[in-house]
Amino acid sequence: MIILAVESSCDETSVAVVKDGKEVLSNIVLSQIDIHKIYGGVVPEIASRNHIAHITRVFEQALIDSKISVDDIDLVAVTRGPGLIGSLLVGINAASAFAFAHHKPLIGVNHLVGHLYAAGIEHEIKLPALALLVSGGHTELLYIKDHMDIKMIGTTLDDAVGEAYDKVARTLGLSYPGGPIVDQLAEQGMDAYHLPRPYLNDTFNFSFSGLKSAVINVVHNAKQRGEKININDMCASFQNSVLDVLISKTKHAAEIFDVKQIIIAGGVAANRGLRKRIFEEIKDIEIIIPSMKYCTDNAAMIGAAAFYQYQKEGPHPNYLLGGESTITFEKLSE
Repeated sequence: MIILAVESSCDETSVAVVKDGKEVLSNIVLSQIDIHKIYGGVVPEIASRNHIAHITRVFEQALIDSKISVDDIDLVAVTRGPGLIGSLLVGINAASAFAFAHHKPLIGVNHLVGHLYAAGIEHEIKLPALALLVSGGHTELLYIKDHMDIKMIGTTLDDAVGEAYDKVARTLGLSYPGGPIVDQLAEQGMDAYHLPRPYLNDTFNFSFSGLKSAVINVVHNAKQRGEKININDMCASFQNSVLDVLISKTKHAAEIFDVKQIIIAGGVAANRGLRKRIFEEIKDIEIIIPSMKYCTDNAAMIGAAAFYQYQKEGPHPNYLLGGESTITFEKLSE
């Protein structure tokens, strides 16, 4: 099955062509990072306007690079949420118009499910599995019983981990996006500030707002005393706190739910510190992580997820408007 997939949930305009959920024939990603960098974060209105300006060209390039014709496409898939509403609508309208014009079935894919199946492009997903989904907007532990049968074990009670990285970077005077910069500087520092490990031993939920505030307070108090913050050490201290929490909860959940595999997914899965430590500290169960190019938002992951979703559910005429699905991120019953 050949799927043309569209992703526009935030500030990447992406169109991909994916065969049978694994073979990526093309994956065009047009990033807006340089545009939003001067604002210190994504500006929704600017993001949606740039999607409008470039999505047709991205469609064309994805088809050219895939070396297929429109007739070869069996299904059109598009991110239906969560995300920025204006950005999502651009992708949904473009995908809907393409599907209508060429008489192709159309389905909507949950953006978070796309991140999970990004790991399946280069690896075999073995079920049941546990997924740690970490991104700028989400921090969740998910139990994947079967394809498209996903339940939430734990979630963030406030800031997502990626959001905390960006806010800490801003506090330290670093550029946007802050996550990769903090990760890089952390390698050159040491855990000298001994920051708290929030919610370390309390359920599978996460909370990073207090950790962010702890960094802000340390920086503010140092300035009041005329002291200089060691940026590398602060980055290392913050990252060590985050990773201690993420890895500890993931390891504990994997033991309780007796899964065959751990999946690390989402934009923060590109964090080199996380990728290194997770393999060092969890050795008794297989761990799979997408390549760097599939960690951040891209349409190939939507095409991969759409393959399994279509096999299980088929097309839903009203799916983009909220049709029923077996996919749920409701809390798993205790």
